[in-house]
Amino acid sequence: MKCSCRGILLKQEQIILLKGWWGIPGSRYLGDTMDISGILKDWEYDPDNTIRIVTLEDEREVIQIRQPLGIEQYELNGRPDGQRPFQKESVLDEFLDRLDYYKILRSSDENFVITHDEFKQLQEEAILFYFRYILMYQIGDYEKLERDTAHNLKICEIVERYVENEKDKVEILQYRPYMLKMNAIAKAMIQIQKKFKGVARDILRSAIDLIKNIPEIDTPAFKMEKTRSIETLSMTLKELSGSDQSIVDKLQKELEEAVEVEAYERAAVLRDQIQTLRNQ
Repeated sequence: MKCSCRGILLKQEQIILLKGWWGIPGSRYLGDTMDISGILKDWEYDPDNTIRIVTLEDEREVIQIRQPLGIEQYELNGRPDGQRPFQKESVLDEFLDRLDYYKILRSSDENFVITHDEFKQLQEEAILFYFRYILMYQIGDYEKLERDTAHNLKICEIVERYVENEKDKVEILQYRPYMLKMNAIAKAMIQIQKKFKGVARDILRSAIDLIKNIPEIDTPAFKMEKTRSIETLSMTLKELSGSDQSIVDKLQKELEEAVEVEAYERAAVLRDQIQTLRNQ
């Protein structure tokens, strides 16, 4: 049995779902051994080529990242780890269903509570989605970037309203400015690709206002993310308000810097953005 990987043929038994640091069970081993040397040998580490999208035999797509000492694998759809908690698409879906059922029974969400242990489930899921949406940003898949950031922003909403422990709330909510920034960038880039620059500017302005009005959280992470997010979106808005050539020049400079530090995935995204603008 074989599967295709951007023109490369791989034996299906060589595609492995590695355990992440989160320790979720369900890894797939190669035969009766846990030795993955053969898999790593088939895809030797090359800093210029560390990401590939694989279509498996069942037509499911996964994204794999070659690290110096291993391979990470994420599902492109559903949960990044391929799990179905509570027989649902996600932990978030489970708690949204619980909330809906609670409202039906009581005609209100009053006294609906998410415990510390339940919060940890949501937090762990948010971390998985964070890892994947960073990859989506790197490869320029803005639709999936928007989808995954929206997922984590919904987790923020339910955490803010229903988690009983204030310290738990802070652990996630302090990063909400960053999530809003990435979500806005995804939406704006989608509109730019459709040549709707005016819509893209409106999206950026709305995100800046939203981040400015987020209730303050007294942590260094929140303060840093809020400041940086506003600065990044404001700079992007300013560039978008200029001529296409000025934007291209800025992206070209970023591309050169990315190549210089060997950030090749980022460089590929920048090249695509430059080409999009030149084709308008």
